[in-house]
Amino acid sequence: MAEEEEPGWEVDPDDDWGVAVITTVGRQLRLRREAVGMRAAEFGRVVGYGEDMVYKVESGKRIPRPEFLDKADEVLSAGGLLAAMKEDVAKVRYPKRVRDLADMEAKAVEYGVYVGLSVHGLLQTPEHARALFEVSQSAYAVEELENLVAARMARKAIFERSPAPALSFVQEEVTLRRKVGGTMVWRQQLEHLLGVAQLRNATLQVMPTDSGAHPGLSGKIEVLKFGDGTALGRSDGAYNGRPVSDPKQLRILELRYSTIRAQALSPRESVAFIERLLGET
Repeated sequence: MAEEEEPGWEVDPDDDWGVAVITTVGRQLRLRREAVGMRAAEFGRVVGYGEDMVYKVESGKRIPRPEFLDKADEVLSAGGLLAAMKEDVAKVRYPKRVRDLADMEAKAVEYGVYVGLSVHGLLQTPEHARALFEVSQSAYAVEELENLVAARMARKAIFERSPAPALSFVQEEVTLRRKVGGTMVWRQQLEHLLGVAQLRNATLQVMPTDSGAHPGLSGKIEVLKFGDGTALGRSDGAYNGRPVSDPKQLRILELRYSTIRAQALSPRESVAFIERLLGET
């Protein structure tokens, strides 16, 4: 497929920071190209882009690929300036809401979450995440789909932080029994959860279906605490689903999450439960 026809690399016009990044990159590309006296068509042939695509990148309407920036840096003798922009450009490819979520997770020293409908994004394998996106009825193009999977996987850097944050997950039993992506993908997902459960800074619990009513039945609950003493919470069933930082509202969400953890299987029981699921196949 020609570069001009590939979807998923457009700049979101509502993403102010993204627009600013891509506009700056495009301006630098144009200035460097003109400084060496190279026409857009000639430059495009060298880097593997069509003339029209070169103009779109330079005008900030298209997000350039990492390899394009590497090649452009070499061809235009930019001394690493263009190649150095790859990190910011890579972030722009991810939707703003995903970046915002990843930023909050990256700052949290404690993160607790209850999920009732699917395996939490931080716990998903790439294959599991891909299968979920594929059934979302959103008709993603292949590259767009892979971009979404990559964005979700990038959030898992939270597990590699030092000092490590305290992570707590409570998953409904049904989310572990649903064979998303088929038997092999499902088994790999369960095995991955067992690996997470062994981490010193992570706690994984399972909420049995027969546990009765609990505060999470109205939807996902998240509580994030930060190093400066502030916190942020969100629940699908409270405050219209908006993130809240008011101490009184946070206490309510924390109480709900604590109640959920108390009703769920203990971490040891949860590991045994997942192992039994694996043994049933």
